[in-house]
Amino acid sequence: MLAESRPEWLKVRPPGGQAYASLKSSLRTLNLHTVCEEARCPNVAECWGGGTATVMLLGDLCTRGCRFCAVKTGSPAGVVDEGEPARVAQAIAQWGLKYVVLTMVNRDDLADGGAEIVARTVEELHMRCPDLLVEVLVGDFQGKEASIERVMRANPDVFAHNIETVERLTPTVRDKRANYRQSLDVLTAAKRISPDIPTKSSIMLGLGESDAEVRDTMRDLRAAGAGVVTLGQYLRPTPWHLAVESYISPQRFDAWKDEAMAMGFQYCAAGPLVRSSYRAGEFFMEARLRKAPGDVDCGGL
Repeated sequence: MLAESRPEWLKVRPPGGQAYASLKSSLRTLNLHTVCEEARCPNVAECWGGGTATVMLLGDLCTRGCRFCAVKTGSPAGVVDEGEPARVAQAIAQWGLKYVVLTMVNRDDLADGGAEIVARTVEELHMRCPDLLVEVLVGDFQGKEASIERVMRANPDVFAHNIETVERLTPTVRDKRANYRQSLDVLTAAKRISPDIPTKSSIMLGLGESDAEVRDTMRDLRAAGAGVVTLGQYLRPTPWHLAVESYISPQRFDAWKDEAMAMGFQYCAAGPLVRSSYRAGEFFMEARLRKAPGDVDCGGL
């Protein structure tokens, strides 16, 4: 993380401990990547210390260069590791998890945007670990509905795609190939293809957005069918990334959570250190999804 003056509530302990070391060793042995490390997530100590991680598929090189993201950018030149789905399933089976999040780098160099690898990984996990709940946090696949459908037909338990920021700031914050309306269309398509699969999205705060713009974004997400939203503080990963325009207090995040719930979201995780893959949100989703079959109601998710 970039060394800068931050409020007290943004200070986190450094990673360490036996569970953290064990998980890191397993990832290295199987040549797997996590967004926890690549994106320099501030919650890596909490999550890895608890034996959980968000696995990043399709390598560690993203074809896009969003100005908020620390993941490496470049050209993978169409290279795909066909053995990755099986290795991911092997690793997660060893970890003994109940809930896992699969995310991905953007792969604009692939015709399907990487949807096949994501879908195969979900299918491998369902075969090896039938009791495991699998959330996918995917890119926009350039808006290609066939790619979205391939992922949905693999039957993930939760489908997530991040809007990231408000519409006005999207051209500044995200790569030029990303589009606010396209992201909304991805969520809309996912819900239309598989109405019973919960959908979620995430918004970063502190980039110069107004309160009115945040409200408009949350309303747009609800209109697109998203039932879960997370709101967190943007933190500048390096001097070459966008500067933080403001630090949002924990109390203000609490107020945003109240507003989100009033808008009809079934769940909202909001706080300075909240990220798309956040343990509190995952615990909520697990509790919802593990209800008796006759009691499950995902209509609002």
